[in-house]
Amino acid sequence: MKRKFTFGLRYIKKGMISKLNEIIESIMKKNFKFNTDVKILVITDDSTKRLGTTFFNSLKELGWDSELNIMSDRKKSGEEPTPEIAKNILKYKIVFCLTRHSLTHTVARKKANEKGISFITMPGITEDMFINGAINANYEKVEEKTLKMSEKLTNHTKIIIKTKDNKLTIPIGDRISLSSTGVFHKLGDSGNLPSGEAYVAPLEYQANGDIEINGSISGIGLLNSPIKLTIEKGRLIAATGVKGDELLKILGDGEGRILAEFGIGTNFAARITGNILEDEKANNTIHIAFGSNHTFGGVVKTDVHIDCVTQSPQLEWIV
Repeated sequence: MKRKFTFGLRYIKKGMISKLNEIIESIMKKNFKFNTDVKILVITDDSTKRLGTTFFNSLKELGWDSELNIMSDRKKSGEEPTPEIAKNILKYKIVFCLTRHSLTHTVARKKANEKGISFITMPGITEDMFINGAINANYEKVEEKTLKMSEKLTNHTKIIIKTKDNKLTIPIGDRISLSSTGVFHKLGDSGNLPSGEAYVAPLEYQANGDIEINGSISGIGLLNSPIKLTIEKGRLIAATGVKGDELLKILGDGEGRILAEFGIGTNFAARITGNILEDEKANNTIHIAFGSNHTFGGVVKTDVHIDCVTQSPQLEWIV
């Protein structure tokens, strides 16, 4: 079959396009366990439109009924897409979001799920992540480990995270953990690609203590040196260093500083590169997030959700 590539693809090498096509075809066959012969929407933005357009054209070439929407960059993760795109989403059955910032924790995603639409978010995805990263993991193993870790989270009421001399206590109560396995069994299932994490919305306004963040922060990137976060009554009140100041600025002074998530990475193929999409999935990492969590069991509704990744923590599980 003769290949035709349209706008935006002249910047990507032909060999890489061929490899991306193979990976995209594999994703559609292996990660989706339901009939994908449905209308697909690809959402991308100014920063990511080169790869987003490549993804869209690959789907078209491989025979999927697909459409492409391009929007301006959102300012931060958790910010809603444009009203026009939010409305358009509801016309499709599978939505892929190749964007700079995450659309996972948005009302648009929640409404899509309620209507049985699968909403697959790929914030910050790069060509490198497609070729070399966690997206190429054995997702049967990722799914198995993620489900086990999710069950363990659900069956405990409190997590204590120890990093060097720091200790952060996070009450979970009877909140139900969620699994982002990267495997989608039915329409309406959603999550990241690449994936591999078990996560939960902790009880708001109850976490206390300090934690060292030594991996990366969404919107900031890889940390050259660790920063310490201090949390009182579930609210971030202090963060050390220049990167800490930057984090506080992104979160603002309102509910963006509320501890919103605790998650555990379960993907052995994931790397720590400074890209939160892959970093938070890496095995032997945990992440906490601040801001919105109303879309996955919490009560905080704001326009920001920022993840902070830590490698090699010690965890104490309280039943």
